[in-house]
Amino acid sequence: MKKIVIILACALLTGSVVFAQSSLKLGWINSADLLQSMPEKAKADSDIQKYARSFQEQIDIMMKEYQTKGQQYQANEKTMTDAMKEVRMKEIQDLQNRIESTQQSAQEKLQSKKQDVYQPILDKADKAIQAVAKEKNYDYIMDKSGGTLLFGRESDNILPLVKAKLGIK
Repeated sequence: MKKIVIILACALLTGSVVFAQSSLKLGWINSADLLQSMPEKAKADSDIQKYARSFQEQIDIMMKEYQTKGQQYQANEKTMTDAMKEVRMKEIQDLQNRIESTQQSAQEKLQSKKQDVYQPILDKADKAIQAVAKEKNYDYIMDKSGGTLLFGRESDNILPLVKAKLGIK
């Protein structure tokens, strides 16, 4: 029985020494900094701003029309019949509903456009991160911008390697 306990203790000690020697290689990156430095992001931002501006211009036109109709209603309210007031109020309410619907639709379309435009950029960055991690034999890469890293040695920051892989200075 004593021999079994001694053999088991030796096996555990040997196993823990082997595990300690085969430590994991960790690296980290600030993906927000990487994306900000990619030239594709600037063009994507510009495209999205143009797309958003087109919706905003349409909404601005509708808002001016809404204000004009509201001012006309207030100016002529005293001379209108009840039936005319009701018709004008319905027009104003319909316009307000169209504005709200257009704003909601614009937000949804803008979000979809952002996803479509940024996805290839994110995929390219992800491929470069994976390539650097494989080339440098990292077991794990953590994203500092995601708030998951509390400490990281600067020597383990792979951002310069990923930028070099992407050809970014």
